[in-house]
Amino acid sequence: MSFKKFGDKDVFINTMKAYPQNEFLIYDSKIYWNNIPDQVGVRHSKVRNVPAGFVSLYEYNIDRPRVNTGRTIGTGSLKDKGQIYPWISKDSAGASFKTVGLTTWTNEFRFGSVLTSSYPLSASIVREYITTPYASTASYNKRFVSLKNRLNFYGLQSEHFKVSSSFGNKNTQTLNLLSIPSIFFGAQIKPGTLSLKWYFTGSLAGELQDLRQNGELIQVGPRGSPGSGSIAGVALYDEGFILLTGSWNLNNENISLVSGGGAQKPRWIYFGAGAQDGVTQASAGSNYVSSSFNISFKGSTETQVVTMFAHARRGEVNYSNNPTYLKWGQDRTYFTSSHAYEEPANLEIKNFVSSAFTDYEVDFKRQVYISRIAVYDESKNLIGIATLSNPILKEEAQDYTFKLKLDI
Repeated sequence: MSFKKFGDKDVFINTMKAYPQNEFLIYDSKIYWNNIPDQVGVRHSKVRNVPAGFVSLYEYNIDRPRVNTGRTIGTGSLKDKGQIYPWISKDSAGASFKTVGLTTWTNEFRFGSVLTSSYPLSASIVREYITTPYASTASYNKRFVSLKNRLNFYGLQSEHFKVSSSFGNKNTQTLNLLSIPSIFFGAQIKPGTLSLKWYFTGSLAGELQDLRQNGELIQVGPRGSPGSGSIAGVALYDEGFILLTGSWNLNNENISLVSGGGAQKPRWIYFGAGAQDGVTQASAGSNYVSSSFNISFKGSTETQVVTMFAHARRGEVNYSNNPTYLKWGQDRTYFTSSHAYEEPANLEIKNFVSSAFTDYEVDFKRQVYISRIAVYDESKNLIGIATLSNPILKEEAQDYTFKLKLDI
C-alpha cells in the first residue's frame, strides 16, 4: 500500500449554512414537534424514550427499557440498567457532572466512588405565565430579571423591547414567556420566519409574524380582527425567547386558560397555555381544549465542512491487497531473517479482465477495484476511512478524483 499526500489545493474548509424548519403544536397540555406523534416501540412504550414534542439529545437508548438486569460491570460498581448512561469515577482530577455541586462532590463521595447520570437528555419548549415580573427585590421572576439587560440592549432596534418605555413597563405588566431550547434552532431563529397562530375550535383566532425582521411580533390575521396591525410582543432571535405582552381580546369567547383562574377572553398573554406550565384540562376547565396553539420558525445553523480531494492518477493506484488479486497456487514463501525481509518477486497477477465471449481470455490489463480510501495524519495514524457504496473499476490509463466531505 502506497501513501499519497494531499496537495495545497486538495484540502479546504468551508461553512455550510442550513435553515431547519420547526413547528410546534400545543393542544390539551401536549406538545407535538414537526407533527411527530407518540411512537410505540417493541420493548418500550416510547421509541425515543421521550414524550412527543421533545427531542432526544444524541438519540441514545432507542427502544431500550430501563430494567434491573442484576448484572454488574467491572468490579461491581456499575450496574447494568439495560440502558446507556454516563459515569465518572471520583479521582484527584476533580471531574464531575454539572448537576453535582462542589460540596456534595467533596463530602458525599469517596475517592474511587462512581458518579452516574442518565440518558436520554431531552428538551422542548416551555411557556411561563408571569403575573409579577418585578415587584421588588424580594418578589421577582428570575427568568424575566435575567432577560432585562438583553431586552434593553435590543431596545436600540425597537422601543417595544425596552423594559420601560412609552409602550408600558414590563416590570409590572402581565407577561407571557416562551422559551425555545437552542437545540431546535442552532445559532439563532431566522428573522422573518417566526409565526404564532392561535386556533379556537379549529378556526384561526389570531396570528403573529415578525414582518419587519426586527423582533417585533405584529398581529397579521385574521384580517380585520381586533388588534390587527398591533405589536403583541417581541422575539429574541439569538437567545430563543418570545415575550408576549398583548392584552387585547382576540374574540368575545370565554375560555379557561389559567389554572384555577376561571374563564378569560383569548389574549396573547395566554398563548401557549399547557406547554409545560401546569395548565391542564383538570386545573383550568373543560373548555380549555377548545384552544390550540401553533409556533413555527426556521433555525439557522452553521456547520464547518472539510472537503478533501483524493486523486488516483494514471499509472498509479494499480495494486490491490486483496489475496485474490494474485493467481492461486503460487509459491508465496517469504524470506525473513534478523537482517532482511524479502517477498517473491515473480508472483503473477490474476487476469480478471472480462470478455464478451465464452472460453476466450482477454489480454492482461492491470486494473483494480477501489472500494475504500483511508485518511492518515502526518504521523501515519489512521484517522478515517471513506467507503464507496459500489467499488469503482480503475484501469491503469484512467484518472480518478474522489471528493471526501466531513462535518466537524
